[in-house]
Amino acid sequence: MYARRRRAYFVLMGICLFLFVSAWSYVRLFSNEAAVALCFVAMVIPPIAAIVANRRGPDDRWWDDPSGDPESDRWWDELDGKNRRP
Repeated sequence: MYARRRRAYFVLMGICLFLFVSAWSYVRLFSNEAAVALCFVAMVIPPIAAIVANRRGPDDRWWDDPSGDPESDRWWDELDGKNRRP
């Protein structure tokens, strides 16, 4: 899953870079308005790419990962009902 999200992130960022570079190296020769429009589209892509890259799938069990802080992990385990004595 991680590789798929990373690949999607790099594809989106590549599209963003392509739009930005082509807007000011080629498209501006024909239409400044179109070049500005391409830059606005390119400006929207990085936040979308970050959301896609950080999205968790149904197989990702991020809520069960230990935080590294033993006291915090014990506290969360107590809240989750783990390690309870009958």
